[in-house]
Amino acid sequence: MKGKPELKIKNICMLSTHGYFDPVPQLGRTDTGGQVVYVLQLAKALFKSKIKVDIYTRWFDFAKKQIDSVPDYPDVRIIRIPAGPEKFIRKEDIYDILPEFAENMIKFIKTNNLYYDLFHGHYVDAGIVTLDVAKAFGKPAFFTAHSIGAWKREKMGGNSEEMEKKYKFKHRTVEELRIFKIVKAQTVTTKLQQEKIEQLYGFTADNIVVISPGVDIHNFQPFKPNEKKIKTDLPEKYIFCLSRIDTNKGHDLLLNAFDIVRKEIPDIHLVIGGGSPEPQQTELEILAMMKRIVHEKNMYKRVHIIGYVPDDKLVVSYQQAKLFALPSIFEPFGMTVLEAMACGIPVIASKFGGIRTVISSGENGLLIDPSNNREFAEAIIKLLKDKNLASTLGREECKTIHKHFSWEAIAEKHMSFYKEFMY
Repeated sequence: MKGKPELKIKNICMLSTHGYFDPVPQLGRTDTGGQVVYVLQLAKALFKSKIKVDIYTRWFDFAKKQIDSVPDYPDVRIIRIPAGPEKFIRKEDIYDILPEFAENMIKFIKTNNLYYDLFHGHYVDAGIVTLDVAKAFGKPAFFTAHSIGAWKREKMGGNSEEMEKKYKFKHRTVEELRIFKIVKAQTVTTKLQQEKIEQLYGFTADNIVVISPGVDIHNFQPFKPNEKKIKTDLPEKYIFCLSRIDTNKGHDLLLNAFDIVRKEIPDIHLVIGGGSPEPQQTELEILAMMKRIVHEKNMYKRVHIIGYVPDDKLVVSYQQAKLFALPSIFEPFGMTVLEAMACGIPVIASKFGGIRTVISSGENGLLIDPSNNREFAEAIIKLLKDKNLASTLGREECKTIHKHFSWEAIAEKHMSFYKEFMY
């Protein structure tokens, strides 16, 4: 009996339709966070294996070129496809223009005589387009949800009518289930995500593979003992939090816990980074809430909300922190936690997120319930006071990342995944 024929994959098409997707990403802008990093870094790692990758996204700012090569990676390109009005559309409102996007993308590929061995959609909107485009060319469609609607709805709570109006959960979950059933195969970032798909969608299949996000270990590294400390505008002793400014990120929970911490450790500061250069209404409301808490608790001398952190300051911001905290009430994974771990600083993360499949609490980080102010604060205080524990956790975190989460390792897993399910 003959096995599967040797399969050579040379050209991959990825789709990430929403947000601001650029060769050098504008992280922190609306709908522009860990997923953009994931897709770009995966494409770069595949390039190192001599794979060409085109990433299709929506073209709404015509001051930008339609085709952009990623610096130092000539065979990784961002290709922008026009669809809908010439303005940014948040991901919850993008569904109506997806048929036009698919139609225009098919025309673009045919007009430019492009060839792809497979199509891989990232997030539900891109998944919808991927099904149509892959079908048009008779090629396999793959999918990565990154975040699943039913799980997000479950964790976020709130007024059901208001949440439905804002996030379109019903439409999203119907489309997600349709994608799950049709694609050739899909990856999930954690085993927990796979369990949630079974629990909340009643869907199981043998073509779901767990492949986590990765980390650029060549960039995110621990501070070397003989390395000269880089001067920054940050405080001498601080807790670092970095994420998009969004309703599920738990910034209020972190601020409430920090109010307890600062009374126990008077010289510690809290630095919260992330956010859009041009924040939309939701982000502005969350920032106002954060500043209100800081003012009410009289913490303005100790809390620093610094906004977007540019690439040239990112690694040092991790390295010089005493610890990293990500208090999300809902987080499919948490890319910034991996980056912090790679830099060798101890991390405290929500036990409700996908990161719990990476962190064994007490061994390579701490997991907490961020809604429990006392539990959260005591974990922070413990790490700040116990330097041996903090150092041990930091070393173990770095080992974990290097062994399992380099982007080169993640790219190899994707190639095995594609080859397994192409036929």
